[in-house]
Amino acid sequence: PSPDRRIRIGGIVVDDSVTRKADGITIEFRVTDIENTVRVSYRGILPDMFREGQGIVAGGKLVSGGMFVADEVLAKHDENYLPAEVINALKKSGHWREGATQ
Repeated sequence: PSPDRRIRIGGIVVDDSVTRKADGITIEFRVTDIENTVRVSYRGILPDMFREGQGIVAGGKLVSGGMFVADEVLAKHDENYLPAEVINALKKSGHWREGATQ
């Protein structure tokens, strides 16, 4: 997508990928659909259900260097928050956690 186009991405937050920057507001993490992984930067307060190993959907823009700058992060509380393609890829790879919301 072009850098000025807003898109949504979905996937699983990669374990041990969440870092908080010195400003105390910016969080960086990686999201994967098992086949692809994207670095995400988000400035703000994350949803209470945000955790490593859990599904999220983020809205924002892909910038140079492959970083996705999110202006919205939604934490998964059921499979409806993930695109069907991501769910299928996770199930196929054996990484799907049925009913995992903790």
